[in-house]
Amino acid sequence: MHTLALLWSHLVDWTSAHAVVPVAAALHAGAAADDAREIAQALLIACLQVFLIACVMRPLESVWPHERWEDRELTTVDRQYTLVMLGLFPLFSYLALRPFADLFAGGTAAAGPGGLREWFPWFAAHPLAAFLAYYAAYDLCYYWMHRAQHAIPWWWALHSMHHSQRQMSCWTNDRGSYLDGVLQSFVLSLVGIALGVEPSEFALLVLLSELVQNLSHANLRLQLGSVSRWAARIWVGPRFHRLHHMRRDPDRPALHNCNFGQVLSVWDSLFGTALHGEPVRPTGVSDPVVDADNGRGLVAMQWHTLKRFWAAVRHLEGWRLGDVHFGGPGLRPVHDDGTGGVHAPGEALVQPPTGSR
Repeated sequence: MHTLALLWSHLVDWTSAHAVVPVAAALHAGAAADDAREIAQALLIACLQVFLIACVMRPLESVWPHERWEDRELTTVDRQYTLVMLGLFPLFSYLALRPFADLFAGGTAAAGPGGLREWFPWFAAHPLAAFLAYYAAYDLCYYWMHRAQHAIPWWWALHSMHHSQRQMSCWTNDRGSYLDGVLQSFVLSLVGIALGVEPSEFALLVLLSELVQNLSHANLRLQLGSVSRWAARIWVGPRFHRLHHMRRDPDRPALHNCNFGQVLSVWDSLFGTALHGEPVRPTGVSDPVVDADNGRGLVAMQWHTLKRFWAAVRHLEGWRLGDVHFGGPGLRPVHDDGTGGVHAPGEALVQPPTGSR
């Protein structure tokens, strides 16, 4: 781990000195030059992520797909999202919040108020163990945040766009609402700062997490259980995560509330949300309001997602936990009543088109 971190640090320094600083000087962007190393780190993460998706995962999808499509038209916008998002939200959020953490730490250069190495000095002499502890805490936080994205209707209004994709592929991970991305990033960044994670360590956390998520969204017939009996019980793979993206089964309406893990599937096993052995089902959503995102471009998808969010956040139904669809007046969320019908408070029972999620 130390050698890898050292190599990464040298690469960041070289990119900062030979790419970021000259460009910042040419543009007379003094502020950017001050943060040249952080910008270089973010750019390297982005380039490595795109390279591995395009040159490794995408070719594997062609030779070993789980689903075969006559065309890949619906995946085009996901590729655009990847090129725009590039997994940078968490890193930039971390860098934006870091000064506040330093302020609470008394104006020192310490990473956040306290931190794992301060609470448990043993970790200071064992950087690999510290990194693994950071990763476990980061991933556990993501698991519970992800469950909140599905349980809180106004957050589902944002997150549902990510789930609307009917052709889930290695590009799908970055398909999402920008507001949702900001919320996620700030939550995860606060966790990193609270744990005392250094920027270079946090960058590596983000990179590994993004790459695993790109792989878990890939259209690959890969079962970790065939590699190792315990692999599927520990790591999130394409088959495990594809079940999370399944369309709602009207006969078993709660089946889709499963497999929320980001990188580690152990959290799903520990908290009772793991689903193994189920045949893989078509991906997407049954709510026609959300499914309509598949016919829109990137800007239109963002706009319609914000409309759903605004309709949810300003009404009581948008704060009451549970599955919803956005078929109410003015896109108001309508709750599942547990019997296959859905209703909003004070409204007559209606039937969803094919299930709310």
